[in-house]
Amino acid sequence: FLQLEQGKRKAREQELNTALQAQKLSETTLLLQKSELSAQQTRGRIFMAGIGCLLLFSFFIGKNYLNQRRSNRLLTKANVEISDANTQISFEKRRSEDLLLNILPADVAEELKEKGSANARLFDEVTVLFTDFVNFTTVSQRLTPEELVAELHFCFMAFDKIISQHNIEKIKTIGDAYLAVGGLPNADALHAKNVVRASLEIAAFVRERKANLGDKTFNIRIGIHSGSVVAGIVGVKKFAYDIWGDTVNTAARMEQNSASGKINVSETTYNLVKDTFAFTCRGEIEAKNKGALKMYFLDQVNPPGRDTDILSALTLEYTAK
Repeated sequence: FLQLEQGKRKAREQELNTALQAQKLSETTLLLQKSELSAQQTRGRIFMAGIGCLLLFSFFIGKNYLNQRRSNRLLTKANVEISDANTQISFEKRRSEDLLLNILPADVAEELKEKGSANARLFDEVTVLFTDFVNFTTVSQRLTPEELVAELHFCFMAFDKIISQHNIEKIKTIGDAYLAVGGLPNADALHAKNVVRASLEIAAFVRERKANLGDKTFNIRIGIHSGSVVAGIVGVKKFAYDIWGDTVNTAARMEQNSASGKINVSETTYNLVKDTFAFTCRGEIEAKNKGALKMYFLDQVNPPGRDTDILSALTLEYTAK
């Protein structure tokens, strides 16, 4: 009986130990499960935090990219506008410079831009050319005002092109008169010859124009004289480049004492070019406020170095409309 009781007690102790071990195992398993769940939750929170950070980082990256694109577009637009503005400024500057060069000689225009003014200069050796339309009043009565101005413009445009080919500076037009000078603003040893050649081409152009249009255009007389002049800008409003001196007055007298279709040359100019061109001496002729002056008609021949075909081509270029 005692052995039986002892066996039962041992059995109960074993069961109790087994139960305790099972409880401990269960508790350990539960702790492990809780630990694993906690670790999973922690990993989940870390993962979600990482996703959140990634999304936030992506948001800032995307926003920065969009801002950068918008900034680039604005910068590109601004650069285009600046480029357009610079192009327009350059165009306006070139147009202003071209307009200034159309009014003033290049050296004078440059001095005016740099200093705001230009000093008058003395030129010792120049040749002055004056032209005047002989029958201007008569022709003007046959034409409308628009036709008259158009014909003047057409003729003076031809004169402009002719003198530009001979290194001659146009000074101005005064009504139907045309004034130009060779030998300024840059000195030119060939000033007299250049002016004489240009005068021959102008006279040839007018003859051809007259042959084509008859009474609807003008005859011309031309005067030439060589000497010294003072050249510069006068006035502060609508300023103009002009020349002064007795040489200018004498050239005007040469033109006034010329004849229709003729080129009248002073003795001074004659002496400079007599070895190159043919003249007819007119003797001494009384000139207003100048007394008796020796004058020469330039013979109407083609200028040296230009044959008839070239001169005809030049004339036809201007007469064709």
